[in-house]
Amino acid sequence: MEKQTPVFQMKHISKRFDTTQALDDVSMDLYPGEIHALLGENGAGKSTLIKIMTGIYSPDEGDLLLDGKTIRLNSSVEAQDFGIAAIYQEPMVFPDLNVAENIFITHRSRGLLMNWGKLYEDAEAILAKLGVKLDVRMPARGLTLAAQQTVEIAKAISLKVRVLIMDEPTASLSAHEVRQLFKLTYSLRDQGVSILFISHRMEEIFEIADRVTVFRDGKHISTRPRAEVTQESCIQDMVGRKVEDFFVKNSSPRSDLFLSAHGLGRKGVFEGLNFDVFRGEVLGFAGLVGSGRTNVGLALFGIEPADSGEIKVNGKLEIVRSPEQALKLGIAYMTEDRRQIGLTMTMSITSNISLPMLLRQYLTRMGLVKHKAETITANQFRERLNIRTTNVEQQVGRLSGGNQQKVMLSKWLNARPQLLILDEPTRGIDVGAKAEVHQLINELAAQGLSIIMISSDMPEVLAMSDRILVMREGRQMAIFNRSEATQKKVLTAAMGAVPHFEVDDEKESEMEKPA
Repeated sequence: MEKQTPVFQMKHISKRFDTTQALDDVSMDLYPGEIHALLGENGAGKSTLIKIMTGIYSPDEGDLLLDGKTIRLNSSVEAQDFGIAAIYQEPMVFPDLNVAENIFITHRSRGLLMNWGKLYEDAEAILAKLGVKLDVRMPARGLTLAAQQTVEIAKAISLKVRVLIMDEPTASLSAHEVRQLFKLTYSLRDQGVSILFISHRMEEIFEIADRVTVFRDGKHISTRPRAEVTQESCIQDMVGRKVEDFFVKNSSPRSDLFLSAHGLGRKGVFEGLNFDVFRGEVLGFAGLVGSGRTNVGLALFGIEPADSGEIKVNGKLEIVRSPEQALKLGIAYMTEDRRQIGLTMTMSITSNISLPMLLRQYLTRMGLVKHKAETITANQFRERLNIRTTNVEQQVGRLSGGNQQKVMLSKWLNARPQLLILDEPTRGIDVGAKAEVHQLINELAAQGLSIIMISSDMPEVLAMSDRILVMREGRQMAIFNRSEATQKKVLTAAMGAVPHFEVDDEKESEMEKPA
């Protein structure tokens, strides 16, 4: 493809959020009539880049250029005026409006009266341009997900789109629907639209992209023509960092089997999972966004119960239908969202730590809370986990992120679990707090606690896990022993880049090959 002037350029873009450098001196060019794929692990900076391109964020440093001229985007409306639009994994259609109304929903109204005939005529013309037949008078709530994606693309065309960002557009589509979407994407490319295509599905990247860019840790790593990249080179660029020194896992002998799952599934979410969790081990769950890792944790804790397969605890078949049942079985779950779900920000450290145990007699008498016992317990966790606070009656919302995380850990350790499920245990906390959390995980495992650790941080998963279960789109792809797991192997399995791995797991857990 002959390329001359880029239609859109990002030059030396940087963006920081508090202590997190989301983008660091990133440059990228998009050409007309090109499909440009963007790859990167979770946290690589892709979402921040999209928000800068669509006017939601402003860069701290760097310039955006359209047709070689510097532009400033202060809102998504301004981005649309320049012909820059985005479609996402979940289409943002209005279910009670019809197809035509959704296509033109972002257009500014001119005049007091709507010319409905012209609206429908223009909508049909746009869909015809895409080679799609849809009833423009049909309510959007009756559309399939693929048809909703088509409406989103038509909406972008109605704005005379020049740069279209497609963020994980195939994540919820069937194979047939993906083919339809690709047909539309090729049509847009042939019409001169520049397309930034973001996907975790490696096979899609190699089918659809003209060029491939890789981000890692907020930095631009590489941009190459598709013919010059391989799955191996892309994965190497994505995982090229070393495990940090603070990721240290002390080896401790595991003992008896605590929990086993066989054929575990929840319809439409995940299926066919087979795994064991032993006392004294950390079983890591790895996978990309949408792989279903968190849903497994919610199923084991009874928040979103499994509807197929079986769970055995201490060799006994159990049906976990509620968190109360899970807690009685010795299973606790620490959510990834501490601010919205995990903690009550307006309450004290003491009250938060006590919450899971309010029905236990040692904290209550005749329905009344024993405040002295509460305070003693809170102070014990304050000392054990090094929670930095003036006193345990301090409001949790006034603590740092790392100390909030320690309070949430204390809350669930206070439930005295035998299996602790940790969902993103170090998300949003600094390096020092991470080291303390990792040390606590080491200590808990050494004491015989079973731990499931769900994490998007690849170095953390590799360093802290005794075994790693890899998921992709709700299916179990592999289980690796600590000694054989590498970033490349885990990420390759998570992206489905190869059919399967032959993994020797001492016959303790079986791997399900993907269909």
